[in-house]
Amino acid sequence: LEPGYAEGHEPSEEHVVGLTAKPFWETSENSDLFPWASALEEKAGIIIEEFEEKLRRDQEMFNADSVWQNQVMGTGWSAVRLQRLGVWNMDNCREFPKTYELLRDLNIPLAVRGVCFARQAPGSGVQPHSDGRNFILTSHLGVKIPEGCWIKVGNEKRTWEVGKLTTLDTSFSHSTGNESNEDRHVLIIDFWHPELSDAEKAALSFVYDLRNKFESGLIPFRKPKSVAANEEPTGLGGWWKSITGGE
Repeated sequence: LEPGYAEGHEPSEEHVVGLTAKPFWETSENSDLFPWASALEEKAGIIIEEFEEKLRRDQEMFNADSVWQNQVMGTGWSAVRLQRLGVWNMDNCREFPKTYELLRDLNIPLAVRGVCFARQAPGSGVQPHSDGRNFILTSHLGVKIPEGCWIKVGNEKRTWEVGKLTTLDTSFSHSTGNESNEDRHVLIIDFWHPELSDAEKAALSFVYDLRNKFESGLIPFRKPKSVAANEEPTGLGGWWKSITGGE
């Protein structure tokens, strides 16, 4: 295998050559690469307590997830998004203020993809798929993990543990299952691969922020001048050209 690749790895054309590729990472045991991970696990009880309190008040909070995401992840998977495409959803963050502040205070190098609480319904699972981008890693903090829940990345299969991080590279083929009779809940955090330089992270942040804004309609599309020059003008300019012969 080429450097940066491993068995079961399925990176897309959007990848950085040479980054270490492995299905799972032991984040809490490697403070040099992941200085925030052990502190997050130490304070996981704050997140779990706040989530459980919100769930008791609002049993329907997972029902607003997008139809598109259900098509990708399956109808048994849904999420409450705290951050998406690099932008915090402040309406949802106000429902989880302690979690929001904790994530901000830990200075996690959050990537452009997002942060969310994810639910896996009983008897459901996510089919094998790859997210493609090898420069983003994903941590799952166990919030509620019934017996019979699993996650498979590449050829390795594990379960989650309440209050602990399970960290994976989603550019490997990965899938999940919930064989219990209860919902499974995790907090998902996407962050930059630790081997990226500061310059690479800044460049990737700029590119994906620009693309996300364009795809969301926040940045208008402008035709190249060479194309626009050959098009017939409209409006007052077009009317004037029609009566003057273009002079």
